[in-house]
Amino acid sequence: MAPSSLLPPIYAITDLSLTGLSHLEQVERLIAGGATLIQLRDKGGDCQAFYQAAREVMAARPPEVRILINDRVDIALAVAADGVHLGQTDLPPAVARRLLGEAAIIGFSTHSLEQAEAADQLPVDYVALGPIFPTRTKANPSPVVGTALVSQVAGRISKPLVAIGGITLAAAPAILGAGAASVAIISDLLTPPVSIREKLFRFLQE
Repeated sequence: MAPSSLLPPIYAITDLSLTGLSHLEQVERLIAGGATLIQLRDKGGDCQAFYQAAREVMAARPPEVRILINDRVDIALAVAADGVHLGQTDLPPAVARRLLGEAAIIGFSTHSLEQAEAADQLPVDYVALGPIFPTRTKANPSPVVGTALVSQVAGRISKPLVAIGGITLAAAPAILGAGAASVAIISDLLTPPVSIREKLFRFLQE
């Protein structure tokens, strides 16, 4: 499995609904701002269009940037992405590991301490926990878990913890300090008026 050191403090995720920019355009701007791990996420899009977008991103990304695909193991495999992020109702992580191989980065979403502890025993590279705060990037989000659970889960699992859900760059240091290895951010990076490049650059320089 991929080493946990591959997780940077900021884990960027694309979203077509927030900007009107393509996945490739978002990835280019995220990379310009300093992102090194990016998840392509397209919850309601056409499968073929998502596949084509992922192909474009993989053809254009520099080798030091890792690209993960949300949910779709088939697309991750087809475009030779660096890995996949799975939810509770997606393909089981053990099956994804067999298909993608030991070098792939596989993440798994959880929404409680019990789910996180169970995920810690799975063949995944990181456990995601959320939503930490209310989020507008999902139509039917799971109940908010809050920051206190970040510390509790981080102290109970051995795999790196990624916090996700409504997190801003301003809130990121506190969540990292609570024990998360990385924070996944969508809206706060992609929403104007400040550019993606400016937002990420400012955070990474602090």
